[in-house]
Amino acid sequence: MSDEQPVFSIEKIYVKDLSIEVPNAPQIFLERETPGIEVQIQSAAQAVGDGLFEVALTITVNAKEGEKAFFLVEVVKAGIFQIRNVPEADMDPILAVACPNILFPYARETISDAVNRAGFPPVILAPVNFESLYQQRLMEQQQNESRIQLQ
Repeated sequence: MSDEQPVFSIEKIYVKDLSIEVPNAPQIFLERETPGIEVQIQSAAQAVGDGLFEVALTITVNAKEGEKAFFLVEVVKAGIFQIRNVPEADMDPILAVACPNILFPYARETISDAVNRAGFPPVILAPVNFESLYQQRLMEQQQNESRIQLQ
């Protein structure tokens, strides 16, 4: 009976990719204006073994004022999660909500550190509601499916 207990564990959390660009250095450090910050977030999941899944959270932060780029940083923070004995219907929310929730603080810290090391004040990203992003994606999929059926 104990073999049927749901299992969820973090096997490893790591930086899969990290890049930072400061295309207008050194002149950009002489600027006095504060750049606007644009943030994009994506997550992806894939099976990598029996009961093992890699979830990768990609966060891109672009700081610019008008057309003038201050910096661009992108991090792919990934984790290997062991997930077993979980109903199939629960897998998608676990991979799209629970795992990104675990990875986000690590990704936020990596971005803040990278931006700081590039010579800028650290960027502290606001918390992200992955559940609402997941629900939004489900609604978009349902709308697309209903459009296809209407045609």
